[in-house]
Order: sequence, then structure tokens, then C-alpha cells
Amino acid sequence: MNYQQIIDKIYNEVKPLFGNGKVADYIPALANVNPKQFGIAIATTDGKVYGTGDYQTKFSIQSISKVFTLTMVMHHYDEELWECVGREPSGSPFNSLVQLEYEHGIPRNPFINAGALVITDRLMNLYPRPKESILNFIREMADSPDIYFDQSVARSELECADRNMALGYFMKSFGNIDNAMESLIDVYCNQCSVTMTCEELAKSFMYLVNHGVNPYTGQRILSVSKSKRLNALMLTCGFYDESGDFAFRVGMPGKSGVGGGIVAIIPGKLSIAVWSPELDKHGNSYMGIETLERFTTDIGKSIF
Repeated sequence: MNYQQIIDKIYNEVKPLFGNGKVADYIPALANVNPKQFGIAIATTDGKVYGTGDYQTKFSIQSISKVFTLTMVMHHYDEELWECVGREPSGSPFNSLVQLEYEHGIPRNPFINAGALVITDRLMNLYPRPKESILNFIREMADSPDIYFDQSVARSELECADRNMALGYFMKSFGNIDNAMESLIDVYCNQCSVTMTCEELAKSFMYLVNHGVNPYTGQRILSVSKSKRLNALMLTCGFYDESGDFAFRVGMPGKSGVGGGIVAIIPGKLSIAVWSPELDKHGNSYMGIETLERFTTDIGKSIF
């Protein structure tokens, strides 16, 4: 299959759609990003990478980082992890407080903000230097040492962290957060500020394509069972309250971030990363979702 030809075609079809979304303006550092950027990259199980557009431009991965921290925690936990965070789609915005009160401080899933805070809290219990460990893990998965936190984005998020602080303190009142809130929010904002290219992102999800094994080192990161479960969570919960529609339109497990990035996979075959900063009303890249729907249609394959 000529993946280069396919993504070049889709790039040219989708590029005229600039202006249908808007950048994430609730984080000042993201509000200043040039919206007229668009990149696509594919990594395949035979070690090849294909790219088009701005696929080698760095951008803030934001909530895509939640997949990496969840992986790091799942490596150490078994079923007991799901006592403190659920596995169900939320049907609510990613920063909603409403469900937590009804569900006694147990977030609906690990990919909404409340759930990600619980996962980061558990990660801090496991790793003495959590920020350093997160960065090293992502570098290993992407097979790239050139991955860093964007301190200006992290500071901007810290200045706007009131809702996340509220989520954290509310869960702490139920005994579901262990660490000091200021430290937890600092680690969380830094993990979201990581900058990567589409190429690095596509490569970084290859361990999930490869059933839990990092293809660049041969190291088993997750068991086959845990890799399957993480992919299932991405399919059902990876796109906030648009997850069902994404599964319907695209048919791939994946994760989005409000920086405009999306990564999606077909297990055993490939990983594809798309970046366009303009978001739809759910906080997902407008052109990214359009690209991925066309991609699975054009190649005639999805997970279904």
C-alpha cells in the first residue's frame, strides 16, 4: 500500500478546511499558536515512516501525554488500579466536576482531567523523579532524545489551573489523591506541555501497535492483555465526549490533545499522527478527525 501517496492526497483534500475550528484559547500559550498548520505522519511495523505537511514541527501534545503516564502506571498495577479510576466513557466535558460528586471522587476514566490527575498521583508514588521519568519514557517510546517540556506552556497552564486544582482537592477529600496538590498539578502541567512532532508521536505509539513491545528496543512495556485494554480505553474514552462519534467515523483507538494533535493506531499494522491546532467544539482537532476518517476509508481498513 502506498501510504505516502494516500496521505499526500488526503492532505491536499483537507487543507482547504482551515478556519472551521479555533485554537484552544483558554490556555494563553496555546492561543498564540499559528492555526494554519497541518501535518500527518505514519509509522509502520516494518520500520518505515511517511510524512507530509508540517509533520516535523514541534507542538504541545497536551492530553496525549495521558496515554504515556497511564502506561507507566499500568506497568506496575493490576486490577487494583481500577478501584480508583473507572473505565467508562464520561459523556461530559474533559474538565467536568459534576460526575465526581455523584461518583464519590472516582473519575469515570483515565483520560478526562480528573482521571489523569489520579494516574499522575499514582505515578508520583512510583517514581521519585516523576517529571524526569515521564520525559525519559516518552523519549524511549519515540526513539528520540530530542523531546522536552515547553516551560512557557507549563507556566501558562499552571496560571490557569484552578479547575484542575478544584478537581484534585475534591478527589483528595474522598481519599483518592495522595500527594500535595501543588506538586501534583506541577507534574501534570509539565507532562501536558511536552512538545513532539507528528513523526515522533506516530513512532511513540508503536508499542501499542506492537502488542505492548517497544519495537525500537525490543523491551516489553505492557503485557499483551494490558496493551489490549489500553487500546480499548482509547477507543471508548480517548476523545472526550466525542469518543463514540470518533469510533463511528474512524474506527481506530486513539488519543487527542487540545494542542491539536491526534494519534490513532491499527494494532499489528501502523500508527498515524495528525496535527492541526484548530479544534472542534469538543476540543479535538477538526482537520485531524477529518483526516483520519478519510484515511481509514481510503485504505479500506480499521480495527473493525
